Amino acid sequence: MDEPLLCIRNLKISFHRRDVAPFEAVRGVDLDIYAGETLGLVGASGSGKSLTAHGIMRLLPPFPGCRIAGSIHFQKEDVLAMAPPAMQDLRGNRISMIFQEPMTALNPLHRVGRQIGEVIRVHGGPQPKARLRQRVLELLEQVGIPEPERRMDAWPHELSGGQRQRVMIAMAIANRPDLLIADEPTTALDVTVQAQILELLSRLQKEMGMAMLLITHDLGVVRHVTSRMAVMEEGQIVETGETAKIFAEGGQAPCTKALLQAEKFTPPAPAEEDAPSVLETRSLGVRFPLKTGLFRKKRCFDAVSGASFCLRRGQTLGVVGESGSGKTSLGLAVLRLLQSEGEVFLNGKPLHGLSQKALRPLRRRFQVVFQDPFASLSPRMAVGDIVAEGLVVHGMGDVRQREERVVRALEEVGLNPEVRFRYPHEFSGGQRQRIAIARALVLDPEVLVLDEPTSSLDRAVQFQVLELLRSLQESRGLAYLFISHDLKVIRAISHHVLVMKDGHIVESGEAAVIFDQPEQSYTRRLLSAALA
Repeated sequence: MDEPLLCIRNLKISFHRRDVAPFEAVRGVDLDIYAGETLGLVGASGSGKSLTAHGIMRLLPPFPGCRIAGSIHFQKEDVLAMAPPAMQDLRGNRISMIFQEPMTALNPLHRVGRQIGEVIRVHGGPQPKARLRQRVLELLEQVGIPEPERRMDAWPHELSGGQRQRVMIAMAIANRPDLLIADEPTTALDVTVQAQILELLSRLQKEMGMAMLLITHDLGVVRHVTSRMAVMEEGQIVETGETAKIFAEGGQAPCTKALLQAEKFTPPAPAEEDAPSVLETRSLGVRFPLKTGLFRKKRCFDAVSGASFCLRRGQTLGVVGESGSGKTSLGLAVLRLLQSEGEVFLNGKPLHGLSQKALRPLRRRFQVVFQDPFASLSPRMAVGDIVAEGLVVHGMGDVRQREERVVRALEEVGLNPEVRFRYPHEFSGGQRQRIAIARALVLDPEVLVLDEPTSSLDRAVQFQVLELLRSLQESRGLAYLFISHDLKVIRAISHHVLVMKDGHIVESGEAAVIFDQPEQSYTRRLLSAALA
């Protein structure tokens, strides 16, 4: 067999703090990547996948106590022994990286074209402005950005999530690297954009003959894109082999078996079809004014138009669609957090037309769980105070009673009540989402609006959160409005489904019927884009 392009032996990454025992996050990793191949690196959150990738690039956290040991050889050169100038030449030139969140990786103060051009200038030296601009245009065309001449002068916030990810790919391939590291490149994208990005990466990898290390928690992605895969658990590689063989045989390591099992979501138990209605909308619409010139006619953008549905007690209504289809706007309008037209009823009582003051006492009956629990939880408040905040706002109980309700809510979501004295940064993503659910449950709501509550979680943790939501629905009779771009998750939790496109509900019905016998071509396209 040929010599590996990248050879990692006994890689260890540890964190040392005064008066605290050292924590070894990566423990003796051995990994080989060969020229021209695509290797998938999978594992649960916190298993060390991204830290291993950052170790390859020597982009570890700038803490005095962060230490790296072992050996990393790229084309037989010792990466860990490289001087800073040599390391700078390696990054972005011979090895490039695509990060998980492009909006964080891109500089919001510089236009897209300038940022791509900077990568070229750093490694290729000064170039005539016209030649540099032409090269940037070629890269934007290569990655499929529409109207590249206009987009290169755009700011990052003016692009969609898929377009920003394409810009990141353009920056990564600008200098034709030998190895491309893609760290969760499709996590926050809807299924159609995800399929486009994966197809683009596969095409570029073949055209340029580069190797690719694809880090992801989505085994569907790994199955369709990679030739080999490595599975990480608690900082170690527990299994490596051909992707097709591991999927066919179910894996050897218990961790691999658990990951594969987590992919097999089962539909929810049937709900009562004649249960009372708890949430209903009629011709709900959301309009946003568009910025226009001084003398131009005022125009509006219809984010949601004519949305009507009925959600019953103990049922889950899944809302799916591409990014920009109006899913989140619909959820915010139902919560009365966006100005809207049409009618909204809670237990038959109208919410539309109520002032915010009149609406406040009713808010405890319909709560929300957001996509990113870390962003929605105050880092300055202890968990107990976060969960109890709603009780304080609504004046429910005295200090002792609120404490008891917080303890019950944490126990109900599977957390030790003692965690109420800790802070959000001390928890994993799945644990933080449980805290967010506890914060909603403590008010005894009848309806939960869940906006992409599992999109940032790996499959195993997604499975745990979905099982938790199912058990809570069964014990409390909760109704869920569940918004997601992940069709597997929607199928696993939903009794009924709404399919949205350009602000309109284009198809609705029982989940089994929508998934097995879709009527609309748009629904069929969504289903075909979803990786099995």
